[in-house]
Amino acid sequence: MANISLSTFIFSILFFISTATAATFEILNQCGYTVWAAASPGGGRRLNSGQSWTLNVPAGTSMARIWGRTNCNFDSSGRGRCETGDCTGGLQCTGWGQPPNTLAEYALNQFNNLDFYDISLVDGFNIPMEFSPTTSSCHRILCTADINGQCPNVLRAPGGCNNPCTVFQTNQYCCTNGQGSCSDTEYSRFFKQRCPDAYSYPQDDPTSTFTCTNTNYRVVFCPRARLSTHQLPIQMVTEEH
Repeated sequence: MANISLSTFIFSILFFISTATAATFEILNQCGYTVWAAASPGGGRRLNSGQSWTLNVPAGTSMARIWGRTNCNFDSSGRGRCETGDCTGGLQCTGWGQPPNTLAEYALNQFNNLDFYDISLVDGFNIPMEFSPTTSSCHRILCTADINGQCPNVLRAPGGCNNPCTVFQTNQYCCTNGQGSCSDTEYSRFFKQRCPDAYSYPQDDPTSTFTCTNTNYRVVFCPRARLSTHQLPIQMVTEEH
């Protein structure tokens, strides 16, 4: 019996390893302007309009995010600054971006082998975004409202719209005192009304976190109606991990 149990245990481990595979993320720029895509993990890439970047992300990756940077200027060594989403002044991001920036967040192969994914406006908004599994049965998240144009004056920033946490830095907006210490506000409702599926403040979990499994993902800047491949020429920039 002991041998059978050990064999079953080993088989279970091997089965989990074989099924928990890397996920591929296609990051596509459909904006009419250049976006400097950033990913943690992953680094960064300049994406002109119509270009895409493919990342292979290991199973089990957590606390990961993808975002777009705007109005960047980098020198030949990859040093420079961006108006929104800047990450330590480098083309290749080694940390997280500076608000305001629209975020695609995810954690792969977590509880029950589920992926958790969301669009977050907790760091504000700079570029319209789609974040969707390529499995059709899982939820496609969209945040495409004119948040920059409609942004309340107190939240306005060059190139984007800040979340109130960034501006006021109090528990009311940042939920720094823990679970249940804050709730939605007039400012968080501004974001929620325009992007109902996106995080509008840090404890906006019930309507903003989605799950999927055994899928790859697509992040699109300035998403529009999906076109067939012969209608939309894509220039591929691929990075293998």
